[in-house]
Amino acid sequence: MSYIILMAVLNMGYILNAGFEQILMLYSPSVYSTGDVIDTWVYRAGLVNAQYSLAAAVGLLRSLVGFVLITFSYWLAKKRWNYSIF
Repeated sequence: MSYIILMAVLNMGYILNAGFEQILMLYSPSVYSTGDVIDTWVYRAGLVNAQYSLAAAVGLLRSLVGFVLITFSYWLAKKRWNYSIF
């Protein structure tokens, strides 16, 4: 049970990942409206359109959301199942 809780807590940070590499291979302007995810939008804004500050801010916000999800799931595991890593 402890292994399942640990893996669930650690994988909460990857919940916003959508497979950047797979989407980028099939990425073209005709599918921007339907195939755009956060990672590809950051790539297009930062590297293609040279909006480095906006792309960095969106990437940082995505990372902060992942950190909040990890922190919340760890707090929930400690509260509900009395699980602690340390």
